[in-house]
Amino acid sequence: MKGVNGLAETIIPEIKLLIITGMSGAGKSQAINVLEDLGYYCIDNIPPLFIPKFAELCTQAGSVTKAALVVDIRGGGFFSVFDKVLEEMLISKRAFELLYLEATDAVLIRRYKETRRSHPLSRNGRIEDGIALERQQLEKIRAYATNVIDTSELSTSKFKEKLVALYGDKSQDDTMAVTVLSFGFKYGIPLDADNVFDVRFLPNPYYQENLRMKTGLDTEVADYVWKWPKTQQFLHKLYDMLDFLVPSYVQEGKGQLVIAIGCTGGMHRSVFIAEKVFELVKSRGYKAEIVHRDAERNLLDLRRRHN
Repeated sequence: MKGVNGLAETIIPEIKLLIITGMSGAGKSQAINVLEDLGYYCIDNIPPLFIPKFAELCTQAGSVTKAALVVDIRGGGFFSVFDKVLEEMLISKRAFELLYLEATDAVLIRRYKETRRSHPLSRNGRIEDGIALERQQLEKIRAYATNVIDTSELSTSKFKEKLVALYGDKSQDDTMAVTVLSFGFKYGIPLDADNVFDVRFLPNPYYQENLRMKTGLDTEVADYVWKWPKTQQFLHKLYDMLDFLVPSYVQEGKGQLVIAIGCTGGMHRSVFIAEKVFELVKSRGYKAEIVHRDAERNLLDLRRRHN
């Protein structure tokens, strides 16, 4: 393109801007370390009002092409305008992604006790009170999230894998990553699930004494769940729905999709159905992993109960 003096103008691409927020203790510092390794210019605890100006300066300079900024309740009074800043950025069409990191109360409390740190909102009180207040203050912000990651059950390596899948160099592979996850409702719904399917309406192998201590990975349990016409009808309808939903998420630019399948204990029906969904997703050419969150935990609980 020619400028006013007939010289070629340099077109500077808009900075790739990632904003990281979420619960204190959910892994924001760890995320920053991973993103630095991925080539992001990272700033921790930036006041929200500075974000648009920072993005503008980076775009003008052209020296920073992607940046990750952590914003959380440590900002005190500055944090109160965070939602307004995000809304103004959307209105002005300033491109950004927002990663929201989440964890259960029990896990957050354990992490604080292990590190012997106090919660930013409960320096002179109970950790539980600070967490409850923080969730309340973050409620509006969570609605802006492009991706939500629940770090409660994630090891350091698994958390890094998720971040790399979402924000690493996709020049060679930009396929959306799909996680199919089985869980037990009695242990809570996964906080990072995009779609939750309840299969507690299917006949329960738990009530078959010879199947109770097996899981949906065992042939006997799989055969039992599969033999019912309603199981086959449900899977037929679920496959049809996923064949519609998953490509739609890809078109919207989503980097990761979590499909959660739940039954009572997360050991029999949900495991079998999750395996079938995983097979479908893989057959459609998507990057996929399967996680059986509660199968082992529920099996241990059953063994303790029957001993």
